[in-house]
Amino acid sequence: MNLYHLYGLIFLFANLNIFGQNPEDKIYNTIDVFVAHPSAKGLQNLTNTEAAFWRNPKPKTKDELLSIVVLNCNKAYYQNQFGQTHNAVSSYEKAWQIYLKYKLKDYDIIEYCLKPLGNLYTVLGDYDSAENTIKQYYFIANLEKNESQKIAAILNLSNVYQNSGKISMAIELLENTLKTEKLSNSQKGILLNNLGNNYWLGSKQLLSIKSSNDKAEKSFQSSIKYLKNEKEQSETLSNSYRNLASMNRQWQRFDVANSYMQKAEKLFLESKNQQPRKLAKLYYEKALLLFDERRYEESSKQILAVFEILIPNYNSKNLVPNQNQLYAETVLIDAIDLQAEILQLNQPKKALKAFELSFYIEDLLMNALVYENSKIISQWRSRNRTEKCISIYKKLYEKEGKTEYIKEAFQLSEKTKAGILKSYRSNIKNASAEEKQLLQEFQNFNNAILKEQQKGDAADILKINNLIQKQNELTLSLKKIQAGNADYIPENCDLKALFSKLENDKAVMVYYFMGAEKLYYFTLCNGRISLNSLYVNHTGIFDIVDFIDYFNNAGSITNNISGYNHSGKKVYDLLKLPNNSVYQNLIIVPDGILNFLPFEALITQESNTTNFAKMHYLLNDFRIAYTISANIYLNSKPFSKSEKTVLGVFPVFEKTAFELRYSKKELASIRSNFKGKYLENADARFDNFKNNISNYSILHLSTHASSGDIETPASIKFYDQEILYTELYNLNINPDLVVLSACETGIGKLYKAEGAMSVARGFQFAGAQNLLFSLWKVNDYTTSVFMTDFYKNILNNQTYFEANTNAKLDFLNDKSIPNAKKSPYYWSAFVYYGSISTEENASNYIVYIISLLAVIGLFLVFNHYRKWKIFTRFSKKRNTKK
Repeated sequence: MNLYHLYGLIFLFANLNIFGQNPEDKIYNTIDVFVAHPSAKGLQNLTNTEAAFWRNPKPKTKDELLSIVVLNCNKAYYQNQFGQTHNAVSSYEKAWQIYLKYKLKDYDIIEYCLKPLGNLYTVLGDYDSAENTIKQYYFIANLEKNESQKIAAILNLSNVYQNSGKISMAIELLENTLKTEKLSNSQKGILLNNLGNNYWLGSKQLLSIKSSNDKAEKSFQSSIKYLKNEKEQSETLSNSYRNLASMNRQWQRFDVANSYMQKAEKLFLESKNQQPRKLAKLYYEKALLLFDERRYEESSKQILAVFEILIPNYNSKNLVPNQNQLYAETVLIDAIDLQAEILQLNQPKKALKAFELSFYIEDLLMNALVYENSKIISQWRSRNRTEKCISIYKKLYEKEGKTEYIKEAFQLSEKTKAGILKSYRSNIKNASAEEKQLLQEFQNFNNAILKEQQKGDAADILKINNLIQKQNELTLSLKKIQAGNADYIPENCDLKALFSKLENDKAVMVYYFMGAEKLYYFTLCNGRISLNSLYVNHTGIFDIVDFIDYFNNAGSITNNISGYNHSGKKVYDLLKLPNNSVYQNLIIVPDGILNFLPFEALITQESNTTNFAKMHYLLNDFRIAYTISANIYLNSKPFSKSEKTVLGVFPVFEKTAFELRYSKKELASIRSNFKGKYLENADARFDNFKNNISNYSILHLSTHASSGDIETPASIKFYDQEILYTELYNLNINPDLVVLSACETGIGKLYKAEGAMSVARGFQFAGAQNLLFSLWKVNDYTTSVFMTDFYKNILNNQTYFEANTNAKLDFLNDKSIPNAKKSPYYWSAFVYYGSISTEENASNYIVYIISLLAVIGLFLVFNHYRKWKIFTRFSKKRNTKK
């Protein structure tokens, strides 16, 4: 037998052996072959093996299904190693879904699936998914009494809290763990490193944490002490030194920072199984240190090293990568942003091009997110970059005088304005029935989890865990559907159409962008756009806060009228609002803390009067409407001119601590003028409201509401229950107007990009476009007086924003109301967000056409008559001659 035949027989026997294997053994064999020689191309063999397994119609045993779980966990691990982060997430998610669905056992699902999956979610900014995943494996580890996995869960959860801005929760979690748990030196060191990080970040966010800088430094030093003599902790020890380097960099102690960074790099390079992403992050931190030392050329070299690690076939001759080389990776964003900052020193236009690449990656990350909170945080990150770009555009305009630069700055501002709300509204219109159903179920689970968590120590942990599991299943289904949809692309604003609409509405728009360093404000009027700015650390920002503080309670203004007068004028001058010489309609697009500012109550001319009715308010100069973005104003539907019908909700809460005595008067006044359905007392239930919501043009809710706090969401009270603002999302409404006659309906946790997470936002998500709501705790009596006038104005065919303005002026001019009650605290609480156009514009156009045709007709008749007269006179003359 020759050698060729021998090899042929060996090959035949090998194949017979493989084909004779059961599916489970075949899968494990494929995994072993791949792990021995892992490669990006080799991943396809795992995918093919799995596809063949599912094509086989035979029933699957639990052992076979477990082999598919193992396959996907291995595939995910190497996908992450090869920079395929999103694919890795999908593989881990599939493994976890199969493990749960078939109730599999005998595999460390926490270590090989849930821990890396939670970490990848954190890396991608999907913080809600990360938090839910970590809480799930903490629950499993707690049941199995696996202490090391419990501590790992606590550590990873603190990372999620830290990255998502919940610093106080991270500190509380870590401090309690260090106090109450039995920990090894390694665990103490790792937890202390995380705690130091949160103290350091908290020093910038939480004024309540005293000496947080000192606490941070001590925590890092303690971490080093515990980790120094521990084996296989080089990477974690390196992290502690890097954190100390970062602190000293920001304190501008560059020699100390460099010393710590050198130790950190040496330790990291000694560690085993170095992940490329972590090495890239180390080089980015070195670049950041060099940048702050103004060693820009050396900093740029470190950034190029980051690109070479993260991007295959990267050409180091290019200062930034090509767009087609980019993928969803936050370290890439950080590196490109830093390179852009170096470029802007001498090449601002190239810097803008570089920032465009970061925006592109940010959009890729946004596409993978399902949870609203994670999307908001992602958008928040984009705003910091947006501010830098606006600054560059402003400087270019000042240098070259081209208005296009201001327009580009405006477009960037608009992309982050209420981006999540705009995207949701756009998507829900085009969503399939299946997707809408999934979104509704997803939101219901989210609300159920929130409500259970609100119970604190009395919360049912098992119930929360089961709800999270069900929500995770829905999340995966939504991701599959949304993966086939068009990518998330922030909407541009049609400036030509915007100027045209402002002209038609006889309005001027003042548009604010609150950055970390500056407050920018655009003014749009008469087809022109201008841009001004103010430093955030300028005393003017504190003046704005001081003015808003006057509305904390009724006595703040009446006890210091001259102080209010002076403060209101300072803020008016600061915000450079236009005069009303051109138009009397003013559209305000607020941002940041300006969302809580009642612009109508600003003082345009300071005086010594103590008579509130005689003060000079911005209200006297303009009819004011607010909107959350230029695009929402541009696309807002006009109000209907048809007969108004009201669905009124008046729980009143008689004979309770929550009783609203004057709510009855408000009810009687509205009911006497408008047809509709009025839900009183026990009838004012949430289910009753939902069942009738689509039948009326105005929804009026006279009740109690709360703005919530950092941990508690905003809510509104019905007779039978308190409803979170997120529970309103699924209402699916399209009324002409929503009136929230309750306290703090426009107040909630504030995000610069999205505004307040308030009851009003809940109705906006549900589909409401025109809303009237309050900015603070309103007075029951004065609210009923104001609402009576507001509805009388609507009855007299005034537009909603005119009705709002005139109701306030009527209130000030009402001689039956005492001076003390005419304080701005009582009349300026309610702000109108929405359209200022009516259907009348369209009908006016028709009337104009009809009128024009009538004039033409009259002209033709007159012309014909004139010709006839001339002809008659001419005929008479001819007859005379005859």
